[in-house]
Amino acid sequence: MKNYSILSVTCLIFASLLLVLGCKDDTSGQQNAAGQQLAMSLPVVEIPTKTLTAYVTYPASIEGVVNSEVRAKVAGYITDVLVDEGQKVNRGETLFKLETQSLNQDAAAAAANVNAAEVEVEKLKPLVDKNIISEVQLETAKAQLQQAKSSYNSIVANIDYANIKSPVDGYVGDVRLRKGTLVSPTNQTPLTMVSDISQVYAYFSMNEKDYLNFIQNAEGATISQKIEKMPKVNLLLPNDSLFEEQGTIETINSQVDPNTGSISFRAKFDNPSRLLTNGNSGKIQVPKTFEDAVVVPKESTFERQGTTYVYKLDRENMATAASIVITQEIDNLYVVASGLKKGDRIVAKGVSQLRGATEIQPQEIPFDSIAQPIQKVFR
Repeated sequence: MKNYSILSVTCLIFASLLLVLGCKDDTSGQQNAAGQQLAMSLPVVEIPTKTLTAYVTYPASIEGVVNSEVRAKVAGYITDVLVDEGQKVNRGETLFKLETQSLNQDAAAAAANVNAAEVEVEKLKPLVDKNIISEVQLETAKAQLQQAKSSYNSIVANIDYANIKSPVDGYVGDVRLRKGTLVSPTNQTPLTMVSDISQVYAYFSMNEKDYLNFIQNAEGATISQKIEKMPKVNLLLPNDSLFEEQGTIETINSQVDPNTGSISFRAKFDNPSRLLTNGNSGKIQVPKTFEDAVVVPKESTFERQGTTYVYKLDRENMATAASIVITQEIDNLYVVASGLKKGDRIVAKGVSQLRGATEIQPQEIPFDSIAQPIQKVFR
């Protein structure tokens, strides 16, 4: 029995050694197989040139082309408010009425003075004709009549001023003062604002660097010529939609704002739908066109220590990292200033798998298959 146990243990040890040796042989077989694998297969594209338009955005504030404050010319209590906020009004249309009771009384007294002065003039005329009184007395009476008429006309004008009218065609803004409110010409707050928003101004600013780059690259010899030839601009609304109309840059401030170091621009937009109004905000998109530019997909690049690289292929399909200089980012493309030229081949996808110079098996794919903008499904 003892011999049988020793034999069993010996067999088990021998079997274990065979198993270990067999596993070792299998492992070396995997390594050999791995060493015999072919070069890595990766998609490759040929670099083209394209004409693209990029947009540089600047915050903008919106105002109507005409913004006229409505103020009282005489003091009085508001008796009628004849318009509401947002209402379209015409020039000369009455918006507010003020009480005129005291002015009416003053007008009646002034009219009586006019009548008395006229009676006095008529009474003195025959006396002058008969040389009973001097001509000076008649002229004095006529002067007093003229003074009475002026006083009356002034009061009548003030009565008319109590009917506060719109100075322009446009739309009524806030109406915060209501019936019974005392107003006067000295009020700091206007009764309302009437704005012509059939067209609107968009005000935006550029810093000095952007301004100089923009002006130096614009067509024309003078600032006036450059403004005339500037491209249309877009207005991006706060909800990220584009305004339906394109705008035209009309003016550029000739001075740098000392507080911000920026230069202001004004663009004008038609506003037929009345979508825009005073106080709106948005972003001006100024276009910049790159003609026949060398472009590369972002997905085909990688960054190292602040420098952007691609893997460029030589004739033997050896992929080697090459640095590139980028001038603009447009959608999912980079516009390349240097480092690549039209016709170069680069690794399109999978650049993270490469290290140093690596021979690959290129799979040629169309450039546009990876250069199309990515559609946003969620945000």
